[in-house]
Amino acid sequence: MRAYAAVDLGASSGRVMVGRVGHDRLALTEAHRFPNRPARLPEGLRWDVLALYAGVLDGLRAAGRVDSVGIDGWAVDYGLLDADGALLGNPVHYRDARTEGVARKVWATVPAAELYAATGIQYAPFNTLYQLAASRSSPQLSSARRLLLIPDLLAYWLTGEQGTELTNASTTQLVDPRTHDWSYEVAARLGVDLDLFAPLRRPGDPAGVLRPEVLRETGLRGPVPVTTVASHDTASAVAAVPASGERFAYICTGTWSLAGLELDAPVLTEDSRAANFTNELGLDGTVRYLRNIMGLWLLQECLRAWGDPDLDELLREAAEVPALRSVIDAGDTAFLAPDRMPERIAAACEASGQPVPGSRAEITRCVLDSLALAHRRAVAEAERLADHPVDVVHLVGGGARNALLCGLTADACGLPVVAGPAEAAALGNVLVQARAHGLVGDRAGMRALLARTQPLVRYEPGGDAAAWRAAEARLTAVTP
Repeated sequence: MRAYAAVDLGASSGRVMVGRVGHDRLALTEAHRFPNRPARLPEGLRWDVLALYAGVLDGLRAAGRVDSVGIDGWAVDYGLLDADGALLGNPVHYRDARTEGVARKVWATVPAAELYAATGIQYAPFNTLYQLAASRSSPQLSSARRLLLIPDLLAYWLTGEQGTELTNASTTQLVDPRTHDWSYEVAARLGVDLDLFAPLRRPGDPAGVLRPEVLRETGLRGPVPVTTVASHDTASAVAAVPASGERFAYICTGTWSLAGLELDAPVLTEDSRAANFTNELGLDGTVRYLRNIMGLWLLQECLRAWGDPDLDELLREAAEVPALRSVIDAGDTAFLAPDRMPERIAAACEASGQPVPGSRAEITRCVLDSLALAHRRAVAEAERLADHPVDVVHLVGGGARNALLCGLTADACGLPVVAGPAEAAALGNVLVQARAHGLVGDRAGMRALLARTQPLVRYEPGGDAAAWRAAEARLTAVTP
């Protein structure tokens, strides 16, 4: 057995997990979990990346002896470094308002259709490209000599070496998904200096070794290599989908739901752009063809507004609420910002002429029905746009623990849902490290190992298929 530390950073917490891999064995334990609390400063919403780094060090100390370290996290956000490698201010949070209206200014130079044809990335107001456009005249960007995406920034602090991991770089809207290299023409037309980015790395590439100061602080005995993994957490999660064959869809659930397909080539059609599907890169040159859905963020914000009531009890009550009474568009950017989520959900239902959910259970059922409906729409449209039929949906990530959501998703999609593993991102992180060290084989071998060793639950479709079709038609009439 070898031990691998997976640093897995989420939007609300980070953790260091230890994966132990041996012959037909794969076990994962949590060494340390720490909060990820953004700060709202006078200049806007910022990440407390120094607290995250301290949490990583605490986690490595708690992990004990490991054979390698890998880091994955969320996409699009970055830190800026000066000529001496020092951080220039706290990284801006993707939910910050600075990118409002920026996309249209970018499209005035590179029209949206041309941008999609070149990069395959869906429109989202917080894409790195729009963040850079919003900060073009800022003192920080003017002084910057290096831009590192968040996982790469932490890897730099651990090792002193700089790189840009490819799966995460593909979310910046500056990478060509056909060449797996920068889109030099897009960058030139928009005045983006690609020299700001460190050289590209692929999952499995070495990323340095822990610095002596890190070894002393964590108590680890060196050398401890840092291995490049699929550093976009969704890319790591998709690598850990325990599928056999190719006829599957996946839904990576957590703060976001990322629903789509694993393909060999991008889909860059105008229909695909209009449907707002994205072509992000995955392990082994695959394409993660998916749609971003607001995800369990909707429920998380409701729980926060309600003072964090018992979730299991709330889900039991929600299961008794009549299905599909009211639904909202779970992909609507109106729900992107924090605060007052229950009121905003109720207002959206009222504005669309639906019954207004009043109780906590009714709002929770509205959220889960809406997520299942969004999953249905995304899977069906991905099949159609990519001409790639599927027989099963794999639901991984934190939502795999939510039996009500899993069952509703099976009913909505009319397909079996295999739920698990819940810790998909960390497991994908661990397995890429293990593969780089020769312990596991190709993607199929990784997935077969997951299927043999991880607890999975299968949900068969049921319920009223006509009711789901009617709910979809009702929602489409309001939000085409």
